[in-house]
Amino acid sequence: MTNNSTPIACDLLIEAGWIVPVEPHGVVLANHAVAVREGEILAVLPISEARIAYRPTETISRPQSVLMPGLVNAHTHNPMTLLRGVADDLPLMRWLTEHIWPIEAAVIGPQFVADGIELAIAEMLRGGTTCCNDNYFFPDVAAATYRKHGFRALVGLPIIEFPTAWATTQDDYFDRAGEVHDLYRRDPLVRTCFAPHAPYTVSDTSFERIRVLSDQLDVPVHCHVHETAQEVADALKQHGMRPLARLDRLGIVNDRLIAVHMTQLTDAEIALCAARGVSVAHCPESNLKLASGFCEVEKLRRAGVNLALGTDGCASNNDLDMFGEMRSAALLAKAVANDASALDAASTLRMATLGGAVAIGMGETIGSIVPGKRADLACVDMDRIETQPLYDPISQLVYATGRQHVTDVWIDGRAKLRDGALIDIDTAALIANARHWRERIAIIGTKS
Repeated sequence: MTNNSTPIACDLLIEAGWIVPVEPHGVVLANHAVAVREGEILAVLPISEARIAYRPTETISRPQSVLMPGLVNAHTHNPMTLLRGVADDLPLMRWLTEHIWPIEAAVIGPQFVADGIELAIAEMLRGGTTCCNDNYFFPDVAAATYRKHGFRALVGLPIIEFPTAWATTQDDYFDRAGEVHDLYRRDPLVRTCFAPHAPYTVSDTSFERIRVLSDQLDVPVHCHVHETAQEVADALKQHGMRPLARLDRLGIVNDRLIAVHMTQLTDAEIALCAARGVSVAHCPESNLKLASGFCEVEKLRRAGVNLALGTDGCASNNDLDMFGEMRSAALLAKAVANDASALDAASTLRMATLGGAVAIGMGETIGSIVPGKRADLACVDMDRIETQPLYDPISQLVYATGRQHVTDVWIDGRAKLRDGALIDIDTAALIANARHWRERIAIIGTKS
């Protein structure tokens, strides 16, 4: 536009010392602004030009901050925020079968799911996360809770071969999945996917039904795969093939698959994932805590596999801190590859933003600061002791920044965190409710 043109009206203009758009890769834009209207990013341009070109209803100025895309937690079990710390320092199968599953059997219900997710939303927003891929029971309640708080989510429709409080038979799981999917098929913030728990808890028949429905409905499939060496060994005994090979035989290994953990991979399996367009959701801190194994992240990245980053649930991490997850992912990748240049900072940030968005089928909508995408954004204060001096904003985000440095968050252009304070969330009530659940679960835990 020329200097004589009338300024364009917009809802919000965010001015920042640095913008890290993620697309293009590794780019940092100094002294730039983002114009937002009706939740959509209109433009990314120098502040001096933005002040002439746009007439905002509200201007937020953050000259010592980085504006980045909101983080995407690509694998989590958010109701399990209420189980944070109940069964630490145990291997996966003992953790599941002796503690987590018995406690869940006693407490799972709509209120547990809603309360756990509300606590998780507050924690995620305070850490710059604006979208998650959640896998748990009562997805109807989960979806309604995310919608109530204006939080973007992909909600898993659980499939498992044993009865739970959510469903009792195979047909019941699929019927209820269809009902929830129908409710949210046109929702602007909440989408659904199939969430078969893992190859060792889901039958061939169920996977075949999932494949057909995933194709028909064009929805992702979110599944724990190759999480431990024991899982692979058991699959070889039971099925005569590795879990990924079995999923491939059943038609699941394609560009809709979000394969979580993937700590046990051969070079041929990595090549298969690259060829089929599989996304891998890497959960480094959960894998470390449960001693599940090491994902060959750098090999996957070099093969061209889309990589996403997740925290897993708070019972196995024990937080929803995506900044901590980025740092752990980058450092661990270097050790596993025996290469200090492996998984550089820009690639790590991409995993936590655009990579996650692509994995969950929202790559055209969120994950980068590009005109036409939705305004899911996070502002990070770099004017702190821990982030000074500042040479490279992307390096600082991955290696030095903590979630406590997040000051402002927007989802769909709507403010969710302002100057470090949550908007429309009663934190005192959340904490009181969490303490109530602690009292109830602590009694159950002593009996498990």
